Amino acid sequence: MTSMLSRLFQTAFFALALLILGAALPAAAQQPTSVNPTAQSVKEAQLLEALKPGEPISGRASIPNKDAANLIQAGRDWRAYNQETLPRLGMLALLGTFVALVLFYLIRGKIRIDAGSSSQKILRFAAFERFVHWLTATSFIMLAVTGANVTFGKSVLLPVVGPEAFSAWASFAKIIHNYVGFAFMAGVGFTFLIWVKDNIPDRTDIRWFLAGGGLLSKGKHPPAKRFNGGQKIVFWSVVLGGAMMSLSGWHLLFPTVEGMAEAQWHATIHGTIAFIMTALIIAHIYIGSVGMEGAIDAMASGEVDLNWAKEHHSIWVKEEQERKSGSRISGAAQPAE
Repeated sequence: MTSMLSRLFQTAFFALALLILGAALPAAAQQPTSVNPTAQSVKEAQLLEALKPGEPISGRASIPNKDAANLIQAGRDWRAYNQETLPRLGMLALLGTFVALVLFYLIRGKIRIDAGSSSQKILRFAAFERFVHWLTATSFIMLAVTGANVTFGKSVLLPVVGPEAFSAWASFAKIIHNYVGFAFMAGVGFTFLIWVKDNIPDRTDIRWFLAGGGLLSKGKHPPAKRFNGGQKIVFWSVVLGGAMMSLSGWHLLFPTVEGMAEAQWHATIHGTIAFIMTALIIAHIYIGSVGMEGAIDAMASGEVDLNWAKEHHSIWVKEEQERKSGSRISGAAQPAE
């Protein structure tokens, strides 16, 4: 009888131990192996549908970088603009500018010096001014080419050259873009300092615009100072647009602690202004080279044909001649040493 009670007690003890052990096991270990572990999980499509514009889906992170907790970043609108809308607008701006210049050339032709070339020259830009111009122009062209790779590289260049060549070019373009940007910043700063005094808008510019700048008709050139209305637009576009591109580029190179939203904002500003400025500079290059006779001499040798200067910058020529004439008279009055 005693042995039977002992066996019953042992059986009850082991049964109780098994119950306690089963309750302590993880819930996952108690699930049958036939259950699909993803059957009840939220699908990616459901997450995207639940994500409202401007709202991220986040988890928890114990590391200092809190952005790592963003499972889905609220940037679909930003991606759509930069990957779809901006390339279309950029291509439209560039092709539109090119087509407009071709049509202008076919209709108007090259703008010639009406009075013909003269044997006299007048100094338009000193050596340092030409250096600043070419520093800004060269760095901008390099930035435009390497920056366009970000927007059009995968869709245009990659299928042509292949992944290996494109990868090498993209890495090289990134380095060039990052470092040449500092040269462009310096160029924009010097451009403002040396030419701002000659680019303050005045009434002369209004008359210049009303006359179409003399570009639409032959033999009718409105008076202009050292820089006409069109050149002043280019100047302020380079200064203000260049400053905004420099500021946004600086934030992209050296991001602050404000997070991903700030970087997206600066990237949008950077890309949009870049395409606007590129279209403007293409028109500027056309007028300063093949579009107008004698214009390229201003930034090549620094000296321009006197007849060209009288036709396009008559007020400036008159002021320069009076200044030089006054200097000679003043010098003649000085006693000989």
